[in-house]
Amino acid sequence: MKVLLNQAVKHKNIMMPGYTHLQQAQVVIAAQHFLAYINMFDRDKSRLNDCLKRMDFCPLGVGAIAGTGLGNDRMMVAKELGFKNVTDNSLDTVADRDFALELLFCISLIALHLSRFSEEIIIWYTSEFDFIELDETWCTGSSLMPQKSNPDIAELIRGKTGKFLGNLVNLYTTVKGLPLTYNRDLQEDKEGVFSSICNIKNCLSVFTDMIASLKIKNDILKRQKDDYMLATDMAEYLVKKALPFRKAHHVVGSIVRYAGENNLKLADLSLEKFKEFSPLFDKTIFNFLKLEKSADFKNTFGSTSSREVIRQINRWKKILNSNKKGN
Repeated sequence: MKVLLNQAVKHKNIMMPGYTHLQQAQVVIAAQHFLAYINMFDRDKSRLNDCLKRMDFCPLGVGAIAGTGLGNDRMMVAKELGFKNVTDNSLDTVADRDFALELLFCISLIALHLSRFSEEIIIWYTSEFDFIELDETWCTGSSLMPQKSNPDIAELIRGKTGKFLGNLVNLYTTVKGLPLTYNRDLQEDKEGVFSSICNIKNCLSVFTDMIASLKIKNDILKRQKDDYMLATDMAEYLVKKALPFRKAHHVVGSIVRYAGENNLKLADLSLEKFKEFSPLFDKTIFNFLKLEKSADFKNTFGSTSSREVIRQINRWKKILNSNKKGN
């Protein structure tokens, strides 16, 4: 998460489009994107810690199914092996593979988050988007086409995700029909667990280095052919003038449609033209028609305004520094 935070700091003054349905939606600060993934990976870390709590029970001493008559001290054995406690029921202890399933789920969710960001890197690196610069270490050329630079590492990480999910589903399917307690089917629990642990470590290592080399270009907004991402800001402008949002939505939708049909930006329209759509418009509307200022119009907690982005960055600095100190 430290590398994501470093990237958030580096990109706290760069604006870019935010997307819904892979369509441009509203302007966001690039740092907000890195901060979003910090939140995801922090939840992953929390899930792993919770998983560890439920795994920290020593199974040794329950015998094959019913316990043993040799009177061994299970708690003493547990402490010697580094466990905090012992399992409570012999049948459950022998049959249980919840710990493996939960671990595989936690790992598959980490992989899912890696895959989502990798997909965005792949999209941003296309010539159509051209949002980022990526070190050639993480790309390869084409054996046929000299001009190509392909984000292979991001694609490989994305491709690995199916294996993590497959290991989870495989063990889930293995366990689902087993009666208590032990069945030979359970020997299938190890391969998927070891494979997922090994592969997620490799993916995280490579992903961390790749993200560290990524740079979002600072001229993205300047290259936008239109400024229709400001439509929601315009609607909120009308709402602040006491127009119900449903009507404001309709008014602004009509303006955007007019601008699109006439190959105009919203900022190209005159005040007189705005007033044709609503008398509530005045000259202050032009303060809202600058893409680079859009993010700072947001004032809610957790929003993508500069103030909130800085707050989030400072919060994560404290959290990560605290974790580093072992607090």
